[in-house]
Amino acid sequence: MKVPTDARARHDLAVGRLAASYSAIPANAPVRLAKKTSNLFRARARTDAPGLDVSLLDQVIEVDAEARTADVQGMCTYEHLVEATLPHGLAPLVVPQLKTITLGGAVTGLGIESTSFRSGLPHESVLEMDILTGAGEIVTARPEGEHADLFHGFPNSYGTLGYATRLRIALEPVEPFVALRHVRFHDLESLVETMGRICDSREHDGERVDYLDGVVFSATESYLTLGRQTAQPGPVSDYTGQQVYYRSIQHDSPLPKVDRLTTHDYLWRWDTDWFWCSRAFGAQHPRVRRLWPRRYRRSSFYWKLIALDHRFDVADRLEARKGRPPRERVVQDIEVPLGRTAGFVHWFLREIPIEPIWLCPVRSKGEWPLYPLKPGETYVNVGFWSSVPRDPDQPEGAANRLIEEQVTALEGHKSLYSDAYYDETQFWRLYGGDTYADLKRRYDPKSRLLDLYSKAVQRK
Repeated sequence: MKVPTDARARHDLAVGRLAASYSAIPANAPVRLAKKTSNLFRARARTDAPGLDVSLLDQVIEVDAEARTADVQGMCTYEHLVEATLPHGLAPLVVPQLKTITLGGAVTGLGIESTSFRSGLPHESVLEMDILTGAGEIVTARPEGEHADLFHGFPNSYGTLGYATRLRIALEPVEPFVALRHVRFHDLESLVETMGRICDSREHDGERVDYLDGVVFSATESYLTLGRQTAQPGPVSDYTGQQVYYRSIQHDSPLPKVDRLTTHDYLWRWDTDWFWCSRAFGAQHPRVRRLWPRRYRRSSFYWKLIALDHRFDVADRLEARKGRPPRERVVQDIEVPLGRTAGFVHWFLREIPIEPIWLCPVRSKGEWPLYPLKPGETYVNVGFWSSVPRDPDQPEGAANRLIEEQVTALEGHKSLYSDAYYDETQFWRLYGGDTYADLKRRYDPKSRLLDLYSKAVQRK
């Protein structure tokens, strides 16, 4: 079948294909997306059932520069979305760090970035969305109206209530460049205090702050990176080649280290080396890096290497040859209230041998029952992505379980894109169980889709 070139007609065809493929899946088979990429770090049970045909749902339908909105298909990656908006001097209010994260994925599975201290999470800039529900119907959900319950309950549902086919999102004006200041701290308490002041005032030392995140290398070496949009031309750095972005942050001076990037390169500053995770593949070694093709210095390629490792147990085999036990994957993002961040990070550095770790403040602006952050309160996302030695005398996921206990004790939350070990009662208490049950009865009455606990914890 010839695919229409008109964006709206193409979208209608794509939705028709999706609905038809959904109807073709046996009622007792799990429903999954038939897509090549994923940013999930949970193992899943295998299935021979066909997946949902989302092959044509990966485009930007329209950018309305005057209204500062975009209509975007659910499987469109942020890489393609930014390509469409930047020529208009516009960008999504929150652009997650990795190029292959999709807009639909960031809304149903959450996302975050350095604008989150002022713009919340990606779903908070959604104006409306069309959703294929578990009942097989396409409904349009908005903040108010007939399907407002689904609009507010969709974030953090991970495809267990339905799949977004089209999302209309707000955009914001951006300048061509981002001027950076990397501010060093010698203790975590001072960093957290400064972060809180910036979240309140949106400035530091008299200069506006448009972007804010941080990196902790140790309890005595941590940094806040403050970004400011600017139209002023001048030289810019390039971290897609031999230089590694996170290493550029470090310095010994009492004064901030300054840098400058194009807005495009700033948005993707973490993707080239998957934050710092490319070092696990040797991609940061100068000799290896010179030989590593530039097109493969991106998160999507590293993810393929991870998938091969999971399939063939490469890392565990290498550890065994060295006489070492297998390793436990600790790939997580959590949020704790600002006032408890320093305490959590100190605990983490003592108990979990992983560094660096990423810090990103966030303020939610509304009520989102499946991920209930208190509106207006500042939380800090702490991201850590590595592995630790596995103690054979401890239960599976011992380190992850320990982290879950600590985060819960601090009244925080954990993202569900990776391994989770909560018992069912605790899980539903943390992730909107009563509201979720009501949504499930209304939008997936025959339970065609997995429920959130089965998907996130039981890995079905």
